[in-house]
Amino acid sequence: MPDSTPPGPPPGPRDPGDAWAVGPDGTKAWGLFGAAGLLVDDGAGRVLLQHRVEWSHHGGTWGIPGGARHQGEEAVTGALRESAEEAGVPHDGVDLRHTALLDLGFWTYTTVVGRAARPFEPVIADRESLALSWIPVDEVDDLPLHPGFGRSWPALRASLTTTPHVVVDAASVVGSVPDGWWKDRAGAAARLLSSVTALAETGVTADVLALPFARWWPRWTVVLEGEARGASGSSDGALPRALDVVAAPGSGDDAIVDAARAAVEAGDGPVVVVTADRELRARVEALGAVVHGPSWLRDQF
Repeated sequence: MPDSTPPGPPPGPRDPGDAWAVGPDGTKAWGLFGAAGLLVDDGAGRVLLQHRVEWSHHGGTWGIPGGARHQGEEAVTGALRESAEEAGVPHDGVDLRHTALLDLGFWTYTTVVGRAARPFEPVIADRESLALSWIPVDEVDDLPLHPGFGRSWPALRASLTTTPHVVVDAASVVGSVPDGWWKDRAGAAARLLSSVTALAETGVTADVLALPFARWWPRWTVVLEGEARGASGSSDGALPRALDVVAAPGSGDDAIVDAARAAVEAGDGPVVVVTADRELRARVEALGAVVHGPSWLRDQF
């Protein structure tokens, strides 16, 4: 969205990022370190949009809350900060789904796509909004859209129902590296859970999942069996909302098949199962899952 203009001067000190970035041809875009915005849906077919004030560039149009990134600020952090400042989006109230990147060389705009983790009502918190509303997806095209958002909306809309889901055969992944795991299976499983927890928080590049855009935050299910069932992925036992740990009461393979089936039936996709077991591969592929070996996952750590 390179044709955006800055808001009116904020009270207090300005961040160095609140300035123009200028391209080689003189094109100007607001945000010296780039800009970012948040597109959040409520899980019920509506997205949160901002009706821009008339004095702004393309005033009167509808788009997403966003703005200039601060110096040293990650795009996701910037989008969540801006949406909190402009629309009262609770900082812990959004589950990340993916990011889409517009890169002009001298300037970038990152659209962060998320889903509301719980119901909330937006609040106009600054002078940049005429209104903030949950708009049914089917009605977005009827609005006068900000040109930048309008160009990106068709692809973003198509992604709203995409929920990649990775099911991990922990025994297979742990057993793929001869690091002494057989001496402490629970400890080895805990190390694996710690690594998967980090991926659940940071996401994976889109190419890993053969999906469009820049980065995705899949759902994760890690299946533990046998002596590994008591493993925890963090010191306090807390796990990200996107990560489920299943302690298989019996066959680990059966629990993995059940997890893959549940993900497929829930409409998640692509569903990826990480295992080196050939028989298990055949069982989950019959459900429609994609299978990768343990190295696929370890390469993401």
